[in-house]
Amino acid sequence: MKELIGSHDLLFVTLDTLRYDVAVELAAAGRTPNLVRALPGGTWERRHSPASFTYAAHQAFFAGFLPTPTGPGPHPRLFAAAFPGSETTGDQTWTFDAPDVVRGLADAGYHTVCVGGVGFFNQRSPLGGVLPGLFAEAHWESEFGVSAPHCFEAQLDRVSTVLPTVPDEKPLFLFVNVAAIHQPNRHYLPGADRDTRESHAAALEYVDRHIGRLFALATSRGRPCLTLVCSDHGTAYGEEGHSGHRLGHEVVWTVPYGQFVLEPGDWGKPGDWPGSEQPG
Repeated sequence: MKELIGSHDLLFVTLDTLRYDVAVELAAAGRTPNLVRALPGGTWERRHSPASFTYAAHQAFFAGFLPTPTGPGPHPRLFAAAFPGSETTGDQTWTFDAPDVVRGLADAGYHTVCVGGVGFFNQRSPLGGVLPGLFAEAHWESEFGVSAPHCFEAQLDRVSTVLPTVPDEKPLFLFVNVAAIHQPNRHYLPGADRDTRESHAAALEYVDRHIGRLFALATSRGRPCLTLVCSDHGTAYGEEGHSGHRLGHEVVWTVPYGQFVLEPGDWGKPGDWPGSEQPG
């Protein structure tokens, strides 16, 4: 990570509420070809989230505590706030003298952009302004939210207008919180009248159809782009009587994780992808 700061753009995508088991099943069945193409070896890494709901998980992420590998540790972190006595800050960890990585990257010369999805990024209340308030610029509108069937496409439309305004000489940190998989997701499964594990899977298929456009946008500035894609937590659909998240269950704590470098040109031009010609 130390070697990439300054030379690489950074893209951090949280697929809000995505379950690890569903992500792995769809990848194995060929139902998420674009994510499989991007992931190292075509597979998700199994990790544990530091929290069971969006706000707490993202506070941890931005402090440097990404989802933790499930095997025995310690596991050196990619980046970390300077913290005396940290046992997971290794030789390759990029450390920053700030309370969060967003401000740490800004101090290192990055322009920081948030394109929010779920309510904790909507800037409509003091609480909804905390996480987006870390960034130099933050974007949210109702079309990006959980109830909008084309929310991811609308977010990508906004990204496409934001990127040309970033000075070429400044590296970019782009954060996108994708709301599509979060409940309600029944609108992605024709005929469904309630949210289920199956509509959750259909929502991930919708995201996969368009995520190649995000990767093309992220590399359209001509820089290689270190990319992190993960879930912040999973969600329950009746397992042992549980529904939703913000609870301690295996399907909530276990999340999919992937990290890789996108090279310019590997994903074509943003206009090559579905939805790029449509308004948000």
